[in-house]
Amino acid sequence: MHNLIEPPRLIDHFLNQPPEGFRAWTLAHGIPAFSAPFDLLTTMEPADRRKLEALPFSKVWRRWLVPHTCFVGATCTEYSPLPDVEASEFLSDLLERALPNHSFVIVKDIPTESVLVGEAAFKRSQALLQRCGEHGFVQVEGQALAYVSMDFSSIEEYLGRLSKSRRKDLNRKLKKQEQLQIEIVPTGDPRFFEPEILARFYDLYLQVYRQSEIHFDLLTPSFFQALLQDAATGGVVFLYHAENELIGYNLCFVHDNKLLDKYVGFQYPQARDYNLYMVSWFVNLQYALDHGLSHYVAGWTDPEIKRNLGASFTLTQHAVHVRNPIIRNALRPFKRFFEADAEWHKQTR
Repeated sequence: MHNLIEPPRLIDHFLNQPPEGFRAWTLAHGIPAFSAPFDLLTTMEPADRRKLEALPFSKVWRRWLVPHTCFVGATCTEYSPLPDVEASEFLSDLLERALPNHSFVIVKDIPTESVLVGEAAFKRSQALLQRCGEHGFVQVEGQALAYVSMDFSSIEEYLGRLSKSRRKDLNRKLKKQEQLQIEIVPTGDPRFFEPEILARFYDLYLQVYRQSEIHFDLLTPSFFQALLQDAATGGVVFLYHAENELIGYNLCFVHDNKLLDKYVGFQYPQARDYNLYMVSWFVNLQYALDHGLSHYVAGWTDPEIKRNLGASFTLTQHAVHVRNPIIRNALRPFKRFFEADAEWHKQTR
């Protein structure tokens, strides 16, 4: 599969334990897909979303903005994996399989650069995008994926690239690390077979999920259990304790010489008191340095915070097919409202 930068076993766990309310399966050539009710306002700027929802009778018409949607890919992968077949063949087969039962079909998160996927996969993605119009797909700008190229030899050198004010602020906040006990353990560790540990991990995940502005996929306890107990994925779990209490963790995976930051769990308000988000960022960078990795891939959310921490960004595109031609044409003028990250990226470059 092209574009897959994660361990393939993550997809297996996703297919076996999909998020709540999702149905997951495989398309031709083993490409993962899933279906779910999709709120079209999910990626809209919060301020714009609140204005729209304040309009008269929103409770009546709002449900029309949550179509039953087929997504190509998996929520555990940064990009949609693509097969090694001609683009038109893939798109025709996809629509034949998915359109009868779904109002929307979305090939999600197609890379717009080769930086993380490599040149061959990037060319495959570009060929797909070029064929999308012929099959009735509309291209929509996706989110900004944060990453750090590990082209520095120390954290001090990395901090030295930031502005003086940012560097001063980060050094002050990172002093909290001295009050934490940090442990790094592999997935498959015996402690991840203890029910109380698994319950604690899931509770910390839920605390992060509930305070997030974007709610799309609610992962299940069985999915976390499968990830934590699987030693074959190259999983690395960073544990953060304060005063003998687990107040946070970061579940990452090492694959293709990259450290992939996938899932976090935080105890609030302690995580904020100890600046755990920023501390974990630099712990991950140090781990990538110590193991000679090429990139730290930090995910989609909180782009402004990650920019302040020194991240670079690569954008994606979604290929969206709307079954009803009337709705398809009606939505075209509003496409820009769903491209918040692309607009943010233009303004911050």
